Amino acid sequence: MMPKSVLLDTSFFLRFLNDEDPLYVHADGYFRHFLREEMTMLISTISVAEYCVGGDISELPLKNLQILPFNVSHAKRTGEFARLVFRHKSKLDLANRMIIPNDTKLFAQADVEANVAYYLSSDTESQKIYGALRTLNAGPKFEFLNLNVPPSEAFGLLDLR
Repeated sequence: MMPKSVLLDTSFFLRFLNDEDPLYVHADGYFRHFLREEMTMLISTISVAEYCVGGDISELPLKNLQILPFNVSHAKRTGEFARLVFRHKSKLDLANRMIIPNDTKLFAQADVEANVAYYLSSDTESQKIYGALRTLNAGPKFEFLNLNVPPSEAFGLLDLR
């Protein structure tokens, strides 16, 4: 059995690398949990590009991450997800945002990679798209973890801080 892994989105890193962010404590807790559980933490090249808009790649904790390049199998699954989301966009009540550029690409990566069990994000708009895909029985096979929920609650752990 392959070890579980988690795909961390850009919003995770924006919070984890800013100890003044209200969600820093949750981000730090998830990071420590994944290290303790020896889960592989992945960062997509898509998230690297997003982060580098306002930050530098050297700020990312790359020694603890595996970089996941976006490839053809991811692109194919992105098209499948995006087709469904576009078809049902009027029912999603999304804030004004593009759908294909990042949400469906990252979801496709997490879905295609066999060992990805979780996708961690604080992006509630992204969670709406995930929910729509689940409702449409299109997958995805991974679980969406909302960074607004503390890791102790998400994993049913005692918070012994």
